[in-house]
Amino acid sequence: MFIQTEPTPNPATLKFLPGRPVMESGVADFTTIKDAQQSPLANSLFNVEGITGVFFGTDFITVTKTDDMEWQVIKPLVLGAIMDHYTSGHPLLLDGASSAAEEEIFDDADADPDVIEQIKELIETRVRPAVAQDGGDIIYKGFKGGTVFLHMRGACAGCPSSTMTLKSGIENMLRHYVPEVTQVEAVM
Repeated sequence: MFIQTEPTPNPATLKFLPGRPVMESGVADFTTIKDAQQSPLANSLFNVEGITGVFFGTDFITVTKTDDMEWQVIKPLVLGAIMDHYTSGHPLLLDGASSAAEEEIFDDADADPDVIEQIKELIETRVRPAVAQDGGDIIYKGFKGGTVFLHMRGACAGCPSSTMTLKSGIENMLRHYVPEVTQVEAVM
């Protein structure tokens, strides 16, 4: 098995491509060792010293480390954990584990449903694929008073360039196509 790696815009996060599907559908985001208990692979990765986050996409795994650890030390351990997982035949998620937590949506009650649908469609078709290429994900959280609220996960969470991505990229694109949008804000 050959696992490729790619840098992401977030220097604390590295993208691992195992050359086979990771998630059949959806994504999974693990930000604590407790969360990781629902996945044998995420649990193994969190057992590597310095790992603070694991994210599963359709064909990639992003791993986030602490600032005091170096990739040259952690990367071989992460590669070993991924290789061991795929050769073991263990499931990615344990029975009963969900691929993504239920996301709370908070839209204005008087917001035009067509506007909300257009925002969601633009995020799904234009933003999410681009963000996934960088090892992350972005989730629509709501639209209130002209502001679109988005939640960034994976490599995007805590990325130094995430504010620029939100403001210069996503906000400008949404404002261009949906005049009702005045700004974009990140939420946790």
